[in-house]
Amino acid sequence: MLETKDLILRKAKFEDWEPMYCNVWSRPESFRYMMLEPSPSAEEAQERMRRTIAFQAERETAYTIFQKSTGEAMGFGGIARLEGDTWEETGICLGPDFWGRGYGTQVLNCLLGHAWKLGAREFVYSAWEENAASRALAAKAGFRQYAIERHTRPRDGYEYTLIKHKRALSA
Repeated sequence: MLETKDLILRKAKFEDWEPMYCNVWSRPESFRYMMLEPSPSAEEAQERMRRTIAFQAERETAYTIFQKSTGEAMGFGGIARLEGDTWEETGICLGPDFWGRGYGTQVLNCLLGHAWKLGAREFVYSAWEENAASRALAAKAGFRQYAIERHTRPRDGYEYTLIKHKRALSA
Protein backbone atom coordinates (compact mmCIF):
# COMPACT_ATOMS: atom_id res chain seq x y z
CA MET A 1 0.00 0.00 0.00
CA LEU A 2 1.18 3.53 -0.84
CA GLU A 3 -0.16 6.75 0.62
CA THR A 4 -0.24 10.46 -0.20
CA LYS A 5 -1.81 13.39 1.62
CA ASP A 6 -5.26 12.65 0.17
CA LEU A 7 -4.99 9.24 -1.47
CA ILE A 8 -4.27 5.58 -0.86
CA LEU A 9 -2.91 3.32 -3.60
CA ARG A 10 -3.57 -0.34 -2.88
CA LYS A 11 -4.67 -3.56 -4.52
CA ALA A 12 -8.31 -3.77 -5.56
CA LYS A 13 -10.90 -5.93 -3.85
CA PHE A 14 -14.01 -7.21 -5.57
CA GLU A 15 -16.28 -4.81 -3.67
CA ASP A 16 -14.42 -1.91 -5.31
CA TRP A 17 -16.12 -2.74 -8.64
CA GLU A 18 -19.11 -0.44 -8.09
CA PRO A 19 -17.24 2.79 -7.30
CA MET A 20 -14.77 2.04 -10.10
CA TYR A 21 -17.71 1.51 -12.44
CA CYS A 22 -19.42 4.75 -11.38
CA ASN A 23 -16.28 6.88 -11.18
CA VAL A 24 -14.13 5.54 -14.03
CA TRP A 25 -15.16 2.51 -16.07
CA SER A 26 -18.60 3.73 -17.21
CA ARG A 27 -17.27 7.18 -18.09
CA PRO A 28 -16.17 7.48 -21.75
CA GLU A 29 -14.12 10.60 -20.98
CA SER A 30 -11.91 8.45 -18.74
CA PHE A 31 -10.81 6.46 -21.80
CA ARG A 32 -10.24 9.26 -24.30
CA TYR A 33 -6.45 8.91 -24.08
CA MET A 34 -6.23 5.18 -23.37
CA MET A 35 -6.10 1.86 -25.18
CA LEU A 36 -8.82 0.45 -22.93
CA GLU A 37 -12.55 0.78 -23.53
CA PRO A 38 -15.27 1.75 -21.04
CA SER A 39 -17.42 -0.90 -19.37
CA PRO A 40 -21.01 0.00 -20.26
CA SER A 41 -22.75 -2.38 -17.83
CA ALA A 42 -22.49 -3.46 -14.22
CA GLU A 43 -21.91 -7.05 -15.34
CA GLU A 44 -18.97 -6.00 -17.50
CA ALA A 45 -17.60 -3.92 -14.63
CA GLN A 46 -17.73 -6.92 -12.30
CA GLU A 47 -15.82 -9.01 -14.84
CA ARG A 48 -13.36 -6.15 -15.30
CA MET A 49 -12.80 -6.10 -11.53
CA ARG A 50 -11.99 -9.80 -11.59
CA ARG A 51 -9.41 -9.15 -14.32
CA THR A 52 -8.07 -6.12 -12.41
CA ILE A 53 -7.58 -8.17 -9.25
CA ALA A 54 -5.73 -10.87 -11.22
CA PHE A 55 -3.60 -8.27 -13.03
CA GLN A 56 -2.70 -6.47 -9.80
CA ALA A 57 -1.82 -9.80 -8.17
CA GLU A 58 0.66 -10.47 -11.00
CA ARG A 59 2.14 -6.97 -10.94
CA GLU A 60 3.51 -5.80 -7.64
CA THR A 61 3.44 -2.16 -8.74
CA ALA A 62 -0.14 -1.85 -10.12
CA TYR A 63 -2.70 -0.15 -7.88
CA THR A 64 -6.25 1.07 -7.51
CA ILE A 65 -6.45 4.65 -6.22
CA PHE A 66 -8.75 5.56 -3.33
CA GLN A 67 -9.76 8.88 -1.85
CA LYS A 68 -8.48 8.76 1.72
CA SER A 69 -11.36 10.79 3.23
CA THR A 70 -14.11 8.53 1.83
CA GLY A 71 -12.34 5.27 1.00
CA GLU A 72 -13.92 5.46 -2.45
CA ALA A 73 -12.15 3.87 -5.43
CA MET A 74 -11.52 6.62 -7.98
CA GLY A 75 -8.82 5.48 -10.38
CA PHE A 76 -5.78 3.35 -11.04
CA GLY A 77 -2.08 3.70 -11.71
CA GLY A 78 1.19 1.86 -11.71
CA ILE A 79 4.82 1.61 -12.69
CA ALA A 80 7.04 -1.00 -14.32
CA ARG A 81 10.73 -1.53 -14.95
CA LEU A 82 11.73 -0.81 -18.55
CA GLU A 83 15.33 -1.98 -18.30
CA GLY A 84 18.13 -1.66 -15.81
CA ASP A 85 17.40 1.25 -13.50
CA THR A 86 14.88 2.90 -15.87
CA TRP A 87 11.22 2.65 -14.92
CA GLU A 88 8.01 4.01 -16.46
CA GLU A 89 4.47 4.80 -15.49
CA THR A 90 2.03 2.25 -16.87
CA GLY A 91 -0.87 4.68 -16.80
CA ILE A 92 -2.49 7.01 -14.34
CA CYS A 93 -6.26 7.36 -14.57
CA LEU A 94 -8.56 9.28 -12.26
CA GLY A 95 -12.32 9.48 -12.68
CA PRO A 96 -13.50 12.78 -14.20
CA ASP A 97 -15.17 13.91 -10.97
CA PHE A 98 -11.71 13.93 -9.36
CA TRP A 99 -9.86 15.96 -12.00
CA GLY A 100 -8.40 19.35 -11.15
CA ARG A 101 -7.79 18.69 -7.45
CA GLY A 102 -4.06 17.98 -7.55
CA TYR A 103 -4.55 14.24 -7.22
CA GLY A 104 -2.61 13.48 -10.40
CA THR A 105 0.41 15.28 -8.94
CA GLN A 106 0.08 13.29 -5.72
CA VAL A 107 -0.16 9.98 -7.59
CA LEU A 108 2.80 10.71 -9.86
CA ASN A 109 5.02 11.89 -6.99
CA CYS A 110 4.04 8.83 -4.96
CA LEU A 111 4.88 6.49 -7.86
CA LEU A 112 8.19 8.30 -8.47
CA GLY A 113 9.14 7.85 -4.81
CA HIS A 114 8.16 4.20 -4.91
CA ALA A 115 10.18 3.65 -8.09
CA TRP A 116 13.21 5.26 -6.40
CA LYS A 117 12.90 2.86 -3.48
CA LEU A 118 12.80 -0.03 -5.97
CA GLY A 119 16.05 1.12 -7.57
CA ALA A 120 14.90 3.45 -10.36
CA ARG A 121 17.32 6.20 -11.28
CA GLU A 122 15.53 7.31 -14.43
CA PHE A 123 11.81 7.49 -15.08
CA VAL A 124 9.81 7.67 -18.33
CA TYR A 125 6.40 9.32 -18.53
CA SER A 126 4.28 9.27 -21.69
CA ALA A 127 1.32 11.44 -22.63
CA TRP A 128 -0.86 11.78 -25.69
CA GLU A 129 -0.14 15.07 -27.44
CA GLU A 130 -3.74 16.28 -27.07
CA ASN A 131 -3.84 15.41 -23.35
CA ALA A 132 -2.85 18.86 -22.11
CA ALA A 133 -3.41 17.98 -18.44
CA SER A 134 -1.07 15.00 -18.59
CA ARG A 135 1.60 16.95 -20.44
CA ALA A 136 1.32 19.77 -17.89
CA LEU A 137 1.71 17.22 -15.09
CA ALA A 138 4.91 15.93 -16.71
CA ALA A 139 6.31 19.47 -16.99
CA LYS A 140 5.34 20.31 -13.40
CA ALA A 141 7.13 17.17 -12.19
CA GLY A 142 10.35 18.15 -13.98
CA PHE A 143 10.18 15.80 -16.96
CA ARG A 144 11.75 16.73 -20.30
CA GLN A 145 10.45 15.60 -23.67
CA TYR A 146 12.78 13.21 -25.47
CA ALA A 147 10.73 11.47 -28.15
CA ILE A 148 7.59 11.70 -30.26
CA GLU A 149 5.90 8.58 -31.60
CA ARG A 150 2.90 8.10 -33.89
CA HIS A 151 0.52 5.28 -32.99
CA THR A 152 -2.87 3.90 -33.94
CA ARG A 153 -5.27 2.76 -31.24
CA PRO A 154 -6.34 -0.80 -32.18
CA ARG A 155 -9.88 -0.59 -30.80
CA ASP A 156 -11.01 2.18 -33.15
CA GLY A 157 -8.15 3.06 -35.51
CA TYR A 158 -7.66 6.46 -33.89
CA GLU A 159 -4.24 7.92 -34.76
CA TYR A 160 -2.46 9.76 -31.98
CA THR A 161 0.92 11.20 -31.13
CA LEU A 162 2.63 9.99 -27.98
CA ILE A 163 4.99 12.46 -26.31
CA LYS A 164 7.62 10.67 -24.24
CA HIS A 165 9.27 12.42 -21.31
CA LYS A 166 11.97 11.35 -18.90
CA ARG A 167 13.80 12.58 -15.87
CA ALA A 168 16.54 11.46 -13.58
CA LEU A 169 15.50 10.46 -10.06
CA SER A 170 17.42 11.34 -6.94
CA ALA A 171 16.90 11.02 -3.21
